[in-house]
Amino acid sequence: MPVVVVESPAKAKTINKYLGSDYTVLASYGHVRDLPAKDGSVDPEHDFDMTWEVAADSRKHVKAIAEALKSDDTLILATDPDREGEAISWHLREALASSLKKGKKVSRVTFNAITKDAVTKAMGAPRDIDTPLVEAYLARRALDYLVGFTLSPVLWRKLPGARSAGRVQSVCLRLIVEREMEIEAFRPREYWSVTAALTTPRGQDYQARLTVLGGRKLDKFDIPTFEAAEIAVKAVTSRTLTVQSVEAKPAARNPHPPFMTSTLQQEASRKFGMGAKQCMNAAQRLYEAGHITYMRTDGIDMAPEAVMAAREAIKGRFGAEYVPDSPRMYKNKAKNAQEAHECIRPTDMAKGPEKLKLSEADQARLYDLIWKRTIASQMAAARLERTTVDIASPDGQVGLRSTGQVVLFDGFLKVYDEGRDDEDEEGGRLPQIMQGETAKPQPGALRPAFAKAAREAAEGEVVDNSSDTRTRSAVISPDGAILGSQSFTQPPPRYTEATLVKRMEELGIGRPSTYASVLSTIQDREYVRKDRNRLIPEDKGRLVTAFLTNFFRRYVEYDFTADLENELDDVSAGDREYKEVLARFWRDFSAAVAETADLRIGEVLEKIDDFLSPHLYPPRADGGDPRLCPTCGTGRLHLKTARSGGAFIGCGNYPECRYTRPISGAEDGVTADGKVLGQDEEGNDISVRSGRFGPYVQRGEASEETAACQPAQGLGAGQPDARAGAGAVVAAPPDWPAPRGWRRCRGRDRPLWPLCQT
Repeated sequence: MPVVVVESPAKAKTINKYLGSDYTVLASYGHVRDLPAKDGSVDPEHDFDMTWEVAADSRKHVKAIAEALKSDDTLILATDPDREGEAISWHLREALASSLKKGKKVSRVTFNAITKDAVTKAMGAPRDIDTPLVEAYLARRALDYLVGFTLSPVLWRKLPGARSAGRVQSVCLRLIVEREMEIEAFRPREYWSVTAALTTPRGQDYQARLTVLGGRKLDKFDIPTFEAAEIAVKAVTSRTLTVQSVEAKPAARNPHPPFMTSTLQQEASRKFGMGAKQCMNAAQRLYEAGHITYMRTDGIDMAPEAVMAAREAIKGRFGAEYVPDSPRMYKNKAKNAQEAHECIRPTDMAKGPEKLKLSEADQARLYDLIWKRTIASQMAAARLERTTVDIASPDGQVGLRSTGQVVLFDGFLKVYDEGRDDEDEEGGRLPQIMQGETAKPQPGALRPAFAKAAREAAEGEVVDNSSDTRTRSAVISPDGAILGSQSFTQPPPRYTEATLVKRMEELGIGRPSTYASVLSTIQDREYVRKDRNRLIPEDKGRLVTAFLTNFFRRYVEYDFTADLENELDDVSAGDREYKEVLARFWRDFSAAVAETADLRIGEVLEKIDDFLSPHLYPPRADGGDPRLCPTCGTGRLHLKTARSGGAFIGCGNYPECRYTRPISGAEDGVTADGKVLGQDEEGNDISVRSGRFGPYVQRGEASEETAACQPAQGLGAGQPDARAGAGAVVAAPPDWPAPRGWRRCRGRDRPLWPLCQT
């Protein structure tokens, strides 16, 4: 009776149902071997020899498979149909080597969907383990190990508080940090637009935007100020407007292709706010239950039988008019043919979301998304009509344009439309407008818009113009029909997981199986945090990026990382020797590491200080020098390292001046000078201040005697900040020992106690 091995018990249960009692189906529970987390697991000096060990949790699973093989002569490895799946099969064969002697047969089978038909066909077409695909895995694993175990110790020594670096992880982090620096460096630019509320002679209302002024076509920034907007509004108000042309053009929208890994992650993020890891976990469970095809793929092509099944489902549900004359064929864009599986689709097109009735919300939402996208991809195009109306004054000095769109036939839109990262500004249906007719202002129509703008302005800046006080948010014509509205350019948006995956895909960084783990890693390392679905770099992440960009720039370059990915793809295709790739990488990388051996921490901090200067020292409201110490007024602020690890901003006049703050600057109005919360019974101010380890509470002010106190030795993260002043008090339990060299100033019964040097 053949022994079939898959990764998970859920997958084993589903396959066992299809194969029956003629097979023994067991689970490996993922990878059974890994590189030990210590130096020497990959040995560049001995042809990149790799030392593997069976994980403690995996020993019982390997033993169970070995026991089953005592009575069975055939081992069938049925792990996932990608590089990781091939690697798991290879590891299993190696780990079971002692049980596979005496002529026992080992074969490899793959299937893109866990259905009875797919599994049965796979069992009838066994093959050997794909050696090039395994070698591509070995190369990636060795590279990731060498970068991590060589570069991370450099970070620990030269950049206290940093945790790790990675081949793809660090490049991904750089994208997020550089986007944040773009946002911080961004300076908004003011511009104005003019809109008119118009009506036809038949009393139908519509709106038009000013596009021509002074006989010249307007560009975005051609109305830059309130005064210019006021002139533009008067120019429109003072002229008769006539419809010059009405042009209606047919248009069509075709559906998007079915999902591959990256587009599924992007759409799940847009529509449901799902993170990449959450999305892939739900997809994995759907795959193992036999509901969808394999979910790690670069492919967008669909099996011919699936295409025909989709067309039948469309015809049955929506009618023949929704089925295009010929099937839609999507070209596969995979960078690596070895991983170009079929698209992600339902295994049964006739099984709509309402029939599946999944109990887990994530799986139900994701299946609904996959089914709709797949069905829509084979539906007829949507037919639209786009109308453009050009309106002008007789002298040609003023021109306006109104645009609208109407759906004549919804086609695939009946089922699904892809989410957007940017707002869509297309207008809806326009009324019947005739060429040559007068476009009359619609009195009062834009007053609500003006009222809203005025309310917003009331909460913001109000500027005095000669004798009148006017807001710089709106200009309104006397009849309320013409509105000039103020806008400012916006900084580029922070990445979401969806837009970051899209950007990584565009740059050729990473592959489908890596996106979720990379995004999880940079968040687990506390290099990045997620806030309202947006990725924001932490100070620790900025420091790591600054260090790598200054001292290992080549290895966080987008082109270099993408080229290395392509080389690894060549290995998986059998076109390149994997140890040759490793040798060339290691020769240059080890030399770059050696160059950092003599770097002083001060030199590292100086370069990082300069690199992060716009973030560390943002412009001051009063226009003063942002690097000037706010306490002593003469010292320059610099990036410094803390004894506990990490970094902070401190005054160059230390120890005479002890000003410090976190590198993120003040939080919630807390500054080094303090924010007074109230007074105690003796009239001393109770203030919250910012020190090396973040905000702390202080009672009163440090005296001359205590101000001369030297920093405590051995202070760790979360302990009192001695540099902030010896008058500091901290929320500490009564039995918490004071750091060496310090004592309590008051009794143990107080929940808050100050420190003084002994």
